[in-house]
Amino acid sequence: MGAAVLLGCAAIALGPAAALLLLTVAAEPLLLVLLVAGAFFWLLSLLAASLLWSVWVRLSGREDAALLPLGAAGAVLLQELCRKADEGLATLSEDGRSPISLRRMAYVSGLSFGIISGVFSITNILADSVGPGTVGIHGDSQYYFITSAFLTMALVLLHTFWGIIFFDACERRRAGGLGLVVGSHLLTSGLTFLNPWYEASLGPIFILTLCTGLWAFSTAGGSFRNVLKCLSCKGVSRSLRARPCSTRRCRCLRRGEGAMAPQLGTPAKAFTPTAPGEFVSVQFLGAFGV
Repeated sequence: MGAAVLLGCAAIALGPAAALLLLTVAAEPLLLVLLVAGAFFWLLSLLAASLLWSVWVRLSGREDAALLPLGAAGAVLLQELCRKADEGLATLSEDGRSPISLRRMAYVSGLSFGIISGVFSITNILADSVGPGTVGIHGDSQYYFITSAFLTMALVLLHTFWGIIFFDACERRRAGGLGLVVGSHLLTSGLTFLNPWYEASLGPIFILTLCTGLWAFSTAGGSFRNVLKCLSCKGVSRSLRARPCSTRRCRCLRRGEGAMAPQLGTPAKAFTPTAPGEFVSVQFLGAFGV
């Protein structure tokens, strides 16, 4: 029974992130490098938050529940500060010759923040789910593990959406967008303090996830037409049509950014993709305008 709970909660919490990773990132080494870099920046924020908490407790001489909201707010601000550092690094690497667009960098950065935060959030809970012990035997909620898994899934998706919106706001210099990202992050962290009143925390967080996802979809230039193309698999057949290109790497995002393009004078039938999952990744991201 413990193993079933472990596998089920792990699939709920990290399944969507694993699917996004395999479909859109794993086929391209440069995106994997960006994924690791984003996770490193999140770990830096965790280290800074831990040091800040230790100093705070030592100076105040007390450690009680009243300090937890302040500690959570400080951790959120440090995460957003490290997200800004990651955005600055991505902007410096985007010099006009990079095969990866800034929008894809934003998506991968947000996904990396979500994956690493989700792993740290759910690991101890999954370890406890194996047993020994029974949840709710003393009158507590029996839905602790399942609600924690859904909450982790929502946070992973929220970080992905926040990354897209944050990078776009920085690029367009929109302070309002940055403020809304930080504010929604603070709101999400604050709602978790309502647990174990899960109706008051999990429901609003999922509503916020849906609204933020639609916002990120619009920010990335997504459209309903692109979604239909993605579902109908027409994008792949068009991507496989070779087109002469003056550069070694194709720079056209719609036809497969990062794909090896045929040299001038090369017959179209000689063109082959470089990775099995490359066009799946491009088609999936194309539905979101990325």
